[in-house]
Amino acid sequence: MTTEEKLQHFLEFCMEDARSRSAKMLDEYTAALEQTFAEHQDSANRRAEQQVALEKKRIEREINKKLSLEQINIKREFGKKQDELKEKLFKELTEKLLEYMKTPEYTLLLNSQIQNALKLADKEFITIYIDPADEGKLSGLSLPQGADIQVSEYSFLGGIRAVIPSRHILIDNSFQTKLSEAKRDFRFDVKDIMGGTAND
Repeated sequence: MTTEEKLQHFLEFCMEDARSRSAKMLDEYTAALEQTFAEHQDSANRRAEQQVALEKKRIEREINKKLSLEQINIKREFGKKQDELKEKLFKELTEKLLEYMKTPEYTLLLNSQIQNALKLADKEFITIYIDPADEGKLSGLSLPQGADIQVSEYSFLGGIRAVIPSRHILIDNSFQTKLSEAKRDFRFDVKDIMGGTAND
């Protein structure tokens, strides 16, 4: 082998070695870049997921806040409507009571209330009050011994009130008190309003 051939062979060997090393370095650099890119991509994805989760929570909080406010408004409107209906209902009931007070059954009720009050008094002195509107019914009432029946100065929408002074007892069978108690304790059943049944 001549010197020129040897030099040519050495040159080819060196070039091949340089190409091999260069390719290896390029592969390592590419792999390092790809790993850095993958890590950067993972980090960006994590940040994006965290941002999405935070935004989702913020939106949920905002929606819940708006829902709460809407529920409060609905309950307020519902309560207002219930109060209106309750007033209307008790106005109609009062009108029905006033009509009932014109019937013979009402006089029977007054007599029954008087008798019950007398039983409770049990020989003690009792003062029985009737509503001013019932003054014309005095002649149709049982006027027992040991009892004072008076027309009240104030209207209580019918029924009777009685006082047993010796025992400090007030008997209140007035329609006004009964209506007030009924109105105080009255609650609409939401299922009735919404058209449901008790088994829903």
